[in-house]
Amino acid sequence: MVTVVVVVLVALALRPPFTAVAPLLDRIQRDLGVTGTFSGVLTTLPVVCLGAFAFVAPRLRQRFGDERVLLGCLVVLLIGNSLRAFGDIPTLLAGTVVVGAGIAVANVAVPGLIKRDFPHTVPVVTAVYTMCLTLGGAFAAAAVVPIGHALGSEWRAPLGLLAVPVLVALVISLVAVRGSAVAAPKPVSPGILWRSPLAWHLTFFMGLQSSLAYVVFGWLPTMLQSRGMSPELAGLALGVQAAIQAAGSMSIPLLCRRLRDQRPIIVVLALMLMFGFGGILLGPTGLLWPAVVVLGLAQGAAFGLALTLLGLRSPDSDTTTALSGMAQGGGYLIAAAGPLLIGLLHDVSGAWTLPLVLILACSAGWLGFGLSVGRPVQVPSVIGRVTPN
Repeated sequence: MVTVVVVVLVALALRPPFTAVAPLLDRIQRDLGVTGTFSGVLTTLPVVCLGAFAFVAPRLRQRFGDERVLLGCLVVLLIGNSLRAFGDIPTLLAGTVVVGAGIAVANVAVPGLIKRDFPHTVPVVTAVYTMCLTLGGAFAAAAVVPIGHALGSEWRAPLGLLAVPVLVALVISLVAVRGSAVAAPKPVSPGILWRSPLAWHLTFFMGLQSSLAYVVFGWLPTMLQSRGMSPELAGLALGVQAAIQAAGSMSIPLLCRRLRDQRPIIVVLALMLMFGFGGILLGPTGLLWPAVVVLGLAQGAAFGLALTLLGLRSPDSDTTTALSGMAQGGGYLIAAAGPLLIGLLHDVSGAWTLPLVLILACSAGWLGFGLSVGRPVQVPSVIGRVTPN
């Protein structure tokens, strides 16, 4: 029960620092007098941090234990969110890096904690985790602008107030884990994963899924407006799409319980991703909302499945954490290129045809790697037990 409380509270705190920025971006740009390039850096920097800092998480987990690492991540998030409230350019960037570091380490640590305490129900607990991630992010995206209006602050107060739920999560988590012992560290050899084809396939699988997700976060409203949808409706569609992801993530436990081999799930999700993006950019206007719904379901399920596979493809919790660090570290560095390439192709061509080709190619690549990672096999254990892959 303690683990579930910590997982839920951490999940609710992880997405808001990212999703709250996009609705405030035009206000930040106008108030600070910065260019669109700065805005691009501000939205891309967190993704780069997710990749760069993920690699240190397994070592921290070995030294301090899962619960203490997650508590430390909440402290880091509290500092980062508070820094961004000061509102000048240096503290905004510094706060974004600090927030990105805390989220990166927590992202890696949680799958290992779930594998440790719920080895036989990994999909179920992971679904709860991804649902809370999605709902926390969707709520923050919807709430920051009204909060800013209510407080008479365009963006500083809304970003600073994100520290409040983190503080609540920190206090409750401290009480929940009080007195818990830190397990003695085991000798591990995480380098063995870098020689595992399955581990590399999982890294690219997660990277392509995350890349498509950040394309949606960054470009979905613009795509919909290019099809004639008003800015207000396009923003609503992004919120609806984010909320629907929770339903998609909750479908994963049921599916994984029925299918030990996840390849059929991955094939269906890849087709749904292609239909969603294709319907938004090429379909008749009457298909826009159905395509948004299908895309939300597919992305929620794909994200939940990617995190679930980190546990299912690992023989123990130490290996799950090491695999999570590798897959999320490399995966988010891959993902950072997605929104930038979409913007570049759109600027060069002046249309959405080339970006759609890239999106469909990423979806096909995700399917290709999925046909490997969906098999019921495991990576080698970093603590010595080797399972063939």
